[in-house]
Amino acid sequence: MYRYDSFDREFVRSRVAQFRQQVERRIEGSLTEEEFKPLRLMNGLYLQLHAYMLRVAIPYGTLDSRQMRQLAHIAEHWDKGYGHFTTRQNIQFNWPRLKDVPDILDALADVEMHAIQTSGNCVRNVTADHFAGAAADEIADPRPTAELLRQWSTDHPEFAFLPRKFKIAVSGSPIDRAVTRAHDIGLRMIRNGAGETGYEVVVGGGLGRTPVIGPVIRDFLPEADLLPYVESILQVYNAIGRRDNKYKARIKITVNEHGLEAFRERVEQRFLIQRKAFQGVHQALLKRISAMFTAPAFIEAPTGEFEAALARDPVFRSFVDTNLYPHWNPAYAIVTISLKAHGATPGDATAEQMRVIADLAERYGHDEIRISHEQNCILPHVHKRDVPAVHAALREAELATANVGLASDIIACPGLDYCNLATARSIPIAQGIAIRMKERGDERLIGDLKIKISGCINACGHHHVGHIGILGLDRAGVENYQITLGGDGTETAALGERAGPGFAADDVVPAVERLIDTYLELRSNDEAFLTTYRRVGMQPFKAALYPDTTLTGGR
Repeated sequence: MYRYDSFDREFVRSRVAQFRQQVERRIEGSLTEEEFKPLRLMNGLYLQLHAYMLRVAIPYGTLDSRQMRQLAHIAEHWDKGYGHFTTRQNIQFNWPRLKDVPDILDALADVEMHAIQTSGNCVRNVTADHFAGAAADEIADPRPTAELLRQWSTDHPEFAFLPRKFKIAVSGSPIDRAVTRAHDIGLRMIRNGAGETGYEVVVGGGLGRTPVIGPVIRDFLPEADLLPYVESILQVYNAIGRRDNKYKARIKITVNEHGLEAFRERVEQRFLIQRKAFQGVHQALLKRISAMFTAPAFIEAPTGEFEAALARDPVFRSFVDTNLYPHWNPAYAIVTISLKAHGATPGDATAEQMRVIADLAERYGHDEIRISHEQNCILPHVHKRDVPAVHAALREAELATANVGLASDIIACPGLDYCNLATARSIPIAQGIAIRMKERGDERLIGDLKIKISGCINACGHHHVGHIGILGLDRAGVENYQITLGGDGTETAALGERAGPGFAADDVVPAVERLIDTYLELRSNDEAFLTTYRRVGMQPFKAALYPDTTLTGGR
């Protein structure tokens, strides 16, 4: 994984020292909150409903045991003993005191971490496939690309004050685990007919109040042209993106208003200039970065204990069936650690649980950890002989829930429990659905089902691309939840279709149950929920949701 050089260390420390002075000025009153706000946002500090919230960057979701232990220390020493992993592969601390934030940032710098550009109208934390460098289906490891983009975009003088925030995601596999089509720029690593590695470039995707599946602006971009092309997109957006209305300032609106072809033409014109300006300098940097992402020294050992545990222990087999993914080394497995125990807050981990994950990564996982946009943790390199020991340790720490990809593996934003933008609660809805799934006992029969919940129209819970999406809104002071169906965040990306009128909070779980029961009745040959939905359409699900009406279309 990438390690800071002297420039990185000096840059991060200087930013901490600068912010420490700004915090002191705010506390003693020489800075008003209005003056302080842009300064704190540049350093990932939000003011939420009840307290400040610090959002810490985990670039492309990669960290090691030392960094995870430091996050645990911060949670215990300066917060309430836990952290919340987000859909941007970051971690949030919800209760820091303002006076302590500089000390937290210094502690982060001690382990090569920071909170820079986790907020503001800039290029945010670059995200990537959480199985990067490990998945058997991978074309190339996307992390060197993500790190290159991180270095290029950090404190970029031209892009520090864009019309709105800007998000980039990179996937290295034909199976899109990074939701690239819902990003301002999405990059899918592909090979052309000559076998050369490059990128399919998507532009203008995004969720929120105007959800858009991003169109492809370049079918194949050579790897060597990445930075000049991305810079060209940002330059065009920065020049013509709207600044008169923040709701119309995202690049998806810019692309829509000008048209993809006209936007592409502007980008290509800028690219001719930028390609000459870069003159291949970034290619040497990419080569140096790539050298830091070599595969670990894999163990050569028999896997007999793994097969024996599968045969004798049905609980272990259940865990393997859901929480393991094929590694490119057949003696290894990718192990996902669910942060979605039934009834828990999705994405939360206690300090003690973080230490358990750190210990397991150090002992069994070549000291690598990943955070997924689905708010889980991953040990990407575990020898199969060690999976039974990992599972036993996870069970003891209450981290062995075997539900990855199932109905209770729910993505949910913090909602009205924490966020000052939220209009409804997300966490209690997610908890209620998960508990009901456990009571039903048929999650495995149901199979792959992505439920995603957002507490407001900003869609931090990715509800638009959930197989079942739930959006919480305020209707005359009462929480009301809209349901969408058929969303998909993968390589076959699609936006969910609104089913009809919303539901009161107490009615959401029964409504989800009716959808699931309808699916079980309609599915053919064990097909997945999304496959069934695409085959039969909305109408039978709508009839199940609204049995006492004659609705024929969403309102």
